[in-house]
Amino acid sequence: MFHTLSRLFCLSVAVTGLLSWSQFSFAAERDYISIVGSSTVYPFATVVAETFGRTTHFKTPKIESTGSGGGLKLFCEGVSLNTPDITNASRRIKKSEFDRCRANGVKEIVEVKIGYDGIVIANSIKAPRMKLTRRDIFLALAKNVPDPSGAERLVPNPYRTWKDVNPSLPAEKIEVLGPPPTSGTRDAFVELAMEGGAKTFPWIKTMKKKNKHHYKEICHTLREDGAYIEAGENDNLIVQKLEANPHRLGIFGFSFLDQNSDMIQGSLVDGVAPEFEAIADGSYPISRPLFFYVKKAHVGKVPGIPEYLREFTAEKTWGPDGYLADRGLIPMPDREREKFRHDALNLVPLEGI
Repeated sequence: MFHTLSRLFCLSVAVTGLLSWSQFSFAAERDYISIVGSSTVYPFATVVAETFGRTTHFKTPKIESTGSGGGLKLFCEGVSLNTPDITNASRRIKKSEFDRCRANGVKEIVEVKIGYDGIVIANSIKAPRMKLTRRDIFLALAKNVPDPSGAERLVPNPYRTWKDVNPSLPAEKIEVLGPPPTSGTRDAFVELAMEGGAKTFPWIKTMKKKNKHHYKEICHTLREDGAYIEAGENDNLIVQKLEANPHRLGIFGFSFLDQNSDMIQGSLVDGVAPEFEAIADGSYPISRPLFFYVKKAHVGKVPGIPEYLREFTAEKTWGPDGYLADRGLIPMPDREREKFRHDALNLVPLEGI
């Protein structure tokens, strides 16, 4: 009898402990979508999240602006619910990031391209509009530049004013506010604008095949003497600083220019203005695709992920007449939208980079 009671007591304790653990585990799960990443994609994702929260029974997703690199670092930490479900990116995931994800158990990643954006170099409307070439941008902001004497060698950047770079530009001090290394905007800027300018020097262009590491070091290394000023991930703060100092320039996505056109203006780059049509048809030289990445392992564990994907990829959202186009997103062509909508709704994982 004693042994029977003892066994019943132990069983009761075990069941109570199991129920308590189940309740604890359930309580520990999230009931909202966690999103991190790009400051450029942030305003688009925020509008979608607010619409999603307002029109469904799911909670509004929580979004943090961490920069593309910072977001992917958090996303790739693992599949625990302490990690984000989605990360926004203003560039494609790098192979090193993809490999890091896989090494940490994040083996099924759904890639969703959402549209295109232009990177603008803007100033206050109180100052004359700048007309720059990618060569001007490279010479103004690279840490080391070709010797002004014409010799095929690099020297520490000697240029102090825009007029020093190009006689047709104003004699104003070079001061450019831009994103930090963790930003996808920074990655795209150095690749599209800085490399584009560096390649106008034939001897640097040929270096890409001979010594790719040195070539990238020349193109991607920005000045550290005050001409280029890291302004964090807050693009709104850059807009405010440009308004306060009309002689400064700032680097950010087209959507911020579009939303603040009463205060700032985009510089012409190689003769092309950063306008919706020019970015859409590829004639504006500093444009890039925007993405977000979904952790498939969290689907079914965090409520609302498939429904959020459905809202984001609906024509009323990202189509030519969608509400994101009204916010400055450049829509993809029809076939591209169809492809990425299919991949998103069917949770098709990225095969490799």
